[in-house]
Amino acid sequence: MEKITTTTLASNQEKRNREKLFDLYQKNPLPGEEVTSNSALFLKRQELSKILFFNELYQQIQSIHGIIIEFGCRWGQNLITLNNLRAIYEPYNYNRKILGFDTFEGFKNTDVKDGVDSIIKEGSLGVTGNYEVYLEQLLQVHENECPLSHIEKNKLIKGDAPISLKKYLEDNPQALIAFAWFDFDLYKPTLDCLNLIKPYLTKGAVLGFDELNDPKFPGETLALREFADLNSLKIQRNKFSGMQSYVVMD
Repeated sequence: MEKITTTTLASNQEKRNREKLFDLYQKNPLPGEEVTSNSALFLKRQELSKILFFNELYQQIQSIHGIIIEFGCRWGQNLITLNNLRAIYEPYNYNRKILGFDTFEGFKNTDVKDGVDSIIKEGSLGVTGNYEVYLEQLLQVHENECPLSHIEKNKLIKGDAPISLKKYLEDNPQALIAFAWFDFDLYKPTLDCLNLIKPYLTKGAVLGFDELNDPKFPGETLALREFADLNSLKIQRNKFSGMQSYVVMD
């Protein structure tokens, strides 16, 4: 398998423990048809905390009309989580489309404002080749478990997100955005997409961020600072972990 550049805060002991968990996953004795039904056996605290966070955010936007966008969806676990939350909280809201933007090739066109950490380079945090094809199949399988599955409610958009987003908004002038999740990690695409979606945000819409106040990825914070006066924003953190945060537009 091709090597993918990633980053982690895990200690050596935690890394060894995760290797053991992965080994146990690969060697699990469960019958094949029961593996996905018992996926929580291999769900770490960190991943569960993010699911709980998205659950909290989804409840906040439930009464807000509009679509959901993830900027930087990578492997797509957040998209799957959001799809399933939609099925739980508003199973017949076929208007709540979920879009995922990504290059599916890792970082592109990094900026000096993105800092000097070794992870800030072309191609970092990429995925395996043609992964978006596999992810589209996964999304469809999950959507098939939901009501009104014959109506397409999930969409992946591959490419340079600011360019792709501009075209999407031009093609869909009716769009309202209820929730936008930013996980680009980088300055320029974050700022460009914030500026593009601004006219489509209504009062009560939520902007979520994966790396605000993160010394490894200063670009995301700098982009938000250029987009809005931080003194006017109430930036609330994920109470289940130390990183993710969100802003409710008012």
